[in-house]
Amino acid sequence: MRALLPALAIGCCPAVQAEEQVHLYNWSDYFAEDTLPNFQARTGIRPVLDVYDANEVLEAKLFAGGSGYDVIFPTARPFAARHIKAGLYQPLDKSKLPGLERLDPEIMASLASIDPGNQYLVPYMWGTSGLGLNVEKVKAALGAEAKLDTWALIFDPEQAAKLKDCGIALLDDPTEVFSAALAYLGKDPNSLDKADLDAAAAVIKGVHANIRYFHSSQYISDLANGELCVAHGYSGDVLQAQERAEEADKGIEIAYRIPREGAALWTDVMAIPKDAPHPDAAHAFIAYLLDPQVIADISDYVFYANPNLAATPLIEAELREDPEIYPPPEVKARLFVPNERSDREIRTLNRLWTRIKSNR
Repeated sequence: MRALLPALAIGCCPAVQAEEQVHLYNWSDYFAEDTLPNFQARTGIRPVLDVYDANEVLEAKLFAGGSGYDVIFPTARPFAARHIKAGLYQPLDKSKLPGLERLDPEIMASLASIDPGNQYLVPYMWGTSGLGLNVEKVKAALGAEAKLDTWALIFDPEQAAKLKDCGIALLDDPTEVFSAALAYLGKDPNSLDKADLDAAAAVIKGVHANIRYFHSSQYISDLANGELCVAHGYSGDVLQAQERAEEADKGIEIAYRIPREGAALWTDVMAIPKDAPHPDAAHAFIAYLLDPQVIADISDYVFYANPNLAATPLIEAELREDPEIYPPPEVKARLFVPNERSDREIRTLNRLWTRIKSNR
């Protein structure tokens, strides 16, 4: 009987049209709550979302091939730059992307240095990597006059030892952590000189005993709940933690600071993998995110600046006027953009990072 059922089904029932989908691979907590439902209501395309918390996780899937994703959201430098050189993306069909003209020309020009002609990348959000702080706990440990805008809170052994009990977290990202340590030492944050990397490694190892964990997203909830007092994190993530703490109304004051020694300025982008199964749906989703109101609503939710100039007036004033989100020129002058790195340089950095995390 089982052998007959498929034949009977084919003869008696009309074909069912497959539901159109778009498969997305994005950072955790990087859309507004209504972003995906509204896209489906507008287009009839069902978005399917998977999340990651490190560029290296995304990169491993891309290089393996056959990821099944239609739109991805890597950080431009050094990751998307490397992917373009490796031929991992398909060119954009700009005729399907109305709204590109609204994007900040400075950001587009910056991306053009790794993506000539802006063929593959559309900027999504930009921000900085700095310090998330439980202000009360930091001042209780270090004194009311403690400086809050310095990498010394993590990398100075004396200060880190005093903050150990209330909790310090570092990103699980060798590029970010080595850049921060190099900035703290007054060296080029992009240096790959062996002596500089050894010096940065020594600084990180010197405070290893004071670090509670290395993770690239857990610190959001831990800051909000008062379980950390210092976290190396992304600007918008820390401000999400700040809002959660305010909503919980337990008297926890979370602040974000851009360290005086310098901090990373990054841009996350949208790209379509070369083997994306639904490229038309991918273009429809990117076009949706180019809508000024859509991207403004996302910025309001995730606390990151976006590159859509038409969206800026639509963003809540509290956010667009926050100097930690939209830094003034004198602060921007202290920011640096991570450089692209070769495969060999990445392997060297990853080996160092593995030894540091395992405290070897």
